[in-house]
Amino acid sequence: MTPHIEAGRGDYAETVLLPGDPERAQWMAETFLETPRCVNRRRGALGFTGQFRGKSVSIQATGIGVSSFLIYAHELLDYHGVKTLIRTGTCGALSEDVPLRGVVISSAVRAEGAISGQVFGLYQPAGPDDALHALALQRAADLGIACSAGLTVCSDVFHHPDGRARFDEPKALGALAVDMETSALYRISARFGARALSLLTVVDHVATDEQTDYSERQALFTDMTRLALEVAANA
Repeated sequence: MTPHIEAGRGDYAETVLLPGDPERAQWMAETFLETPRCVNRRRGALGFTGQFRGKSVSIQATGIGVSSFLIYAHELLDYHGVKTLIRTGTCGALSEDVPLRGVVISSAVRAEGAISGQVFGLYQPAGPDDALHALALQRAADLGIACSAGLTVCSDVFHHPDGRARFDEPKALGALAVDMETSALYRISARFGARALSLLTVVDHVATDEQTDYSERQALFTDMTRLALEVAANA
């Protein structure tokens, strides 16, 4: 076990899906995996391992923000020998072309924020695994899941003093959405030589002021979870 994960070696599959919310991790496991078993409860960061289409897949909650995410990602990669990480997270849309409740595939990411600047000095810039990215686009088309793919921005400061104005430059560069962990995912995966992909569901819209209700948050993630698991099963 590690300081933050009580699971032993072999309890995690080589491919792990990474939602932030522990409740989402449990919902994903119980809804989509065959014979899921809980492998981590420490600090309430629930982790599960089960089967999807005959392949072993794990789901591990990471909490909110870069610092929490990096703890779990590092321990999964370093101690548990995980080879593929797929983030299944939430985001805010920046482009009016990206619909509320839609799925965003991060093709490239730009990091913002003071904390990010300090932490990311440890890692080289990176993006998604090319093969996983291509597979996600193909499986989304096969499943009839409408996706937006492109540049996303990553900020680990949620309540920022500059408000929405801080996204003016990323929007001008064509950024589709903002989340809090994707840049950390891509950079730490590159450091460990692992494959990574970030799939995001739009829960609020910076451009239009639309928001989803928290009560719909689990069912809202159905398309993203199906897509992530199809990528995991076929990678």
